[in-house]
Amino acid sequence: MSCLENAQQLQQMMGQGQTMEAFDKFYHDDVKVTEVATGEVRQGKEAQRKAIEGWQGMVKEFHGGGCDSICSDEENGVTTAETWMDVTFQDDKHIKMSEVAVQKWQDGQIIDEKFYYHMPGAPEA
Repeated sequence: MSCLENAQQLQQMMGQGQTMEAFDKFYHDDVKVTEVATGEVRQGKEAQRKAIEGWQGMVKEFHGGGCDSICSDEENGVTTAETWMDVTFQDDKHIKMSEVAVQKWQDGQIIDEKFYYHMPGAPEA
């Protein structure tokens, strides 16, 4: 499959509530994930798994989400996905968040990912 097809399937699975299944399928064991807004860098699939589980634990209620666009640079194995979500956190703060993920693919899996977002009013992890 192309990088674009992989990115589309990843977003489709996440939109169907299969976040961890998509993560297991599409993330490389040696993935590097950078949260550009905070400067946090996570190295390895297990570190990213813990971050996802921590995020999910902070969410009290999920009101919706989606993917507005996906772009692909097949020659360089890079995709970008513009996504959004509307959530209420455990502390009852309600936000609508938008983000862009830039994903470098290797052998059908994400080896490097950078998240760009602004999330005013979100609780600290």
